[in-house]
Amino acid sequence: MQMWILKTRTFYLNRMWGRRSMKLTLILLTFVSIFSLYSVHLLLKTANEGGSLLYEQLGHKAFGMVGKLTASGSITMQNIGAMSSYLFIVKYELPLVIQALMNIEDTNGLWYLNGDYLVLLVSLVLILPLSLLRNLGYLGYTSGLSLLCMMFFLIVVIFKKFQIPCPAEIAFLVNETVNGSLAQPAAFVGFNRTESDSCQPRYFIFNSQTVYAVPILTFSFVCHPAILPIYEELKGRSRRRMMNVSKISFFAMFLMYLLAALFGYLTFYEHVESELLHTYSSVMETDILLLIVRLAVLVAVTLTVPVVIFPIRSSITHLLCASKEFSWWRHSVITVSILVFTNLLVIFVPNIRDIFGFIGASAAAMLIFILPSAFYIKLVKKESMKSVQKIGAMFFLLSGIVVMTGSMALIVLDWVHNAPGGGH
Repeated sequence: MQMWILKTRTFYLNRMWGRRSMKLTLILLTFVSIFSLYSVHLLLKTANEGGSLLYEQLGHKAFGMVGKLTASGSITMQNIGAMSSYLFIVKYELPLVIQALMNIEDTNGLWYLNGDYLVLLVSLVLILPLSLLRNLGYLGYTSGLSLLCMMFFLIVVIFKKFQIPCPAEIAFLVNETVNGSLAQPAAFVGFNRTESDSCQPRYFIFNSQTVYAVPILTFSFVCHPAILPIYEELKGRSRRRMMNVSKISFFAMFLMYLLAALFGYLTFYEHVESELLHTYSSVMETDILLLIVRLAVLVAVTLTVPVVIFPIRSSITHLLCASKEFSWWRHSVITVSILVFTNLLVIFVPNIRDIFGFIGASAAAMLIFILPSAFYIKLVKKESMKSVQKIGAMFFLLSGIVVMTGSMALIVLDWVHNAPGGGH
C-alpha cells in the first residue's frame, strides 16, 4: 500500500514535532490516520456498489467527466508532490555524501557539490532511462528495498538519540571553550544557555507554522489511488480482508511516523531541521552509520521516482489519448515533461514545506476526505440519505471541505504575511 512513500515524509514529520509540539502532533497523527482508514472503508464499499476498481472510473460513474478529471488531477498532483519530496532528498543529501566520500572541506565553487546540478544530473542519467520503460517489472524489488531503508533509518534515529547530547549542552560547551578549539555547530549559533527549558519537550505550541500540520499529515497518509488496484489483485478478495490489510498497513505507517518523529524531536528539540539527516550533520563529524543511511535512502528514492512517474503518465495518456495506440514519441514527451516540471519545482521552490502544505491541503484532502465520501453518497444506492452510513459520509465530506478551504486559506495568509523560508 505504497509503504515506500514512508521514508520521505517521515523526515519532514520531525520538523513538525519541533515546530508544533509533542501532544499536538500526536493527536493530529492519530486523527488523520483514523480518518484515512475510514475513507478506505468508504472507497471499498463504493467500488463494490459502483462496479469499478479504478479511482478515475468511479469519478466518471459518479459525476461524469468532471468527476473523472477531478480524480485524475488530484492523483497527478499528489504523485508530483511525492516525486518532488524524493528529489528534494537527492538535492540535499547527495552533496553531503560526495563531500564525505571525497573528504572535501572547502566546498566553494565546486559544481558537483551543488544540489541543483546534482538533481538534474541524477534525473537525466538514472531516473529518465528507467522512467522510459513501458513496464515496471522491478516494482516489487523497489518497494521492498525502500521499506528496508525506512526501517534502517528508524533504527538509526532511535540509536542516535542515546548517543547525541542535548543541543543546549553542545552549545554550552562551545560557548565555554576559551581558545576556540571547538567549532560551534551552525545549527546552534547564538543559542542562549539561559534557556533552561530548551531540552524539555513542549506539549502544545501554536504559531505561524502550525497551519502546515494538518496538510502535511494528510499528505503523509494518502495511498488511496493504490487501494483499488491492490484490492483487485488480492487473492480471495473480500472487503473485510482488504480492510484487515489496510488496518495493518496504516498501523505500520502510524508507528513508523510516530517513532521517527518522536526520537528525532527528543534528540534535537526545537533545533531539528526540516530534513532530519541534515540536523545530524550540524552536531557531529562524518559518521559511517549516517553515511550508510544517506546512501541507502538516496538509492531508494532514486529508484522510486520512476515508479511514481508511471501512474502520472498513465493518467495523462488516458485523458488525452485514450483511443490511440502506443507511441514512443508521445510516451517520451510526457515522461520528459513530467520530469522537467518536477525538477523546476525542486530547484525554485525554497522549502519542501510549501509543496507538502499546498498539495496536502488540496489534492490529499480531495483523495482522503472529499472524493471517497462524495462517491459513496452518489453511487451507493441501497442506503437512504437518512441512514447512519450516509449521514456519516456527509459529515466526512463537509469535514473535508472545511479542512481543505481552511488549510488553503491559512497557508496563503502565511505566504503573504511571512517571508519565504530559506534553506531546506
